[in-house]
Amino acid sequence: MKLKKLALGSALLLTAALSTVTAQAADKVRFATEGAWAPFNFIDSAGNPQGFDVDIARALCAKMASDCEIVTQDWDGLIPGLKVRKFDAIIASMSITEDRLKVVDFTNKYYSGGLRFMGRTGEKFDLTDLEGKTIGAQRATLGAQYLEDNFEGKADLKFYDNQDNVYLDLVSGRLDIVLSDELPTYNWLKTSEDGDKFEFKGDAFMKTDNIAIAIRKGDKKLEDKLNKALAEILANGTYQKINAKYFPFSIY
Repeated sequence: MKLKKLALGSALLLTAALSTVTAQAADKVRFATEGAWAPFNFIDSAGNPQGFDVDIARALCAKMASDCEIVTQDWDGLIPGLKVRKFDAIIASMSITEDRLKVVDFTNKYYSGGLRFMGRTGEKFDLTDLEGKTIGAQRATLGAQYLEDNFEGKADLKFYDNQDNVYLDLVSGRLDIVLSDELPTYNWLKTSEDGDKFEFKGDAFMKTDNIAIAIRKGDKKLEDKLNKALAEILANGTYQKINAKYFPFSIY
């Protein structure tokens, strides 16, 4: 009788332990970010991902009481990696677009942006006369798509794997103008070694650009959890504290 009770007790303990492990595994959210889009996502001197996107991900995980794993992935590999389950969500300042909505779902926005041109201080900039000019943008972004749609054949267009290489070619003189999201460009102008040599050209446009977290098609459970947590950090002031860490104005 004692042996039977002991065996039954052991089985119950094992079942409980397995249930706990399963619950812990289920509560883990693996976020992917690019790590090359400061101040939203970048790699610090210790090799760890940091930035606005990363801080938002951690705040969401804390609110959901989930274990948060953040990995980096090249921009072009983010959506393919999500689809093959390398990670659960993408938090990499990704715009909601019709093309992306065909292959992934998105949460509610966690900030808004717009596009803006930037070039060397004092140099002439005329969108109606770009002959001989070279304009750069990061590949597979709204900026790159805008250039292809509006300036193909009117200027020499160059596209890059990441934004850091766009800036490098601008500083070296291989680009005359760049087109990018206004907010990371604002950060580069304010914080980079060469930022004081460059300036915005013209006003921001496409300011209805909504940035959200991408998840796999049909993952409604995770989408609902993230949206609920996002609403909560907006309501309790956590979002505003993160915003103020990077920008002196609201980007929501």
